[in-house]
Amino acid sequence: MKDIFQVVKKIRLSEKATLLGEQNNEYVFQVDPKSNKIEIKHAIEKLFEVKVADVRTCNYAGKKRRERRADYGRTANWKKAVVKLKDGETIELI
Repeated sequence: MKDIFQVVKKIRLSEKATLLGEQNNEYVFQVDPKSNKIEIKHAIEKLFEVKVADVRTCNYAGKKRRERRADYGRTANWKKAVVKLKDGETIELI
């Protein structure tokens, strides 16, 4: 099993992520693209000491970017995980 800091890269804070946290007790994380739902669940439970009820994931392809040259580069591919906590559990983000 991977180290928990290799699985969870960072917390994604956006308007949609904030609404999910307030309404559904769900939190959004950027995770390693090779990690699966079980590894994500164990990493979140160990890192924040909470109980996870459900994990949803989505893969995103990198976008084309052009910087001062005619040819294109790409941003990295990444994976998003939406983690739903059990009732009564919360994560303090600030």
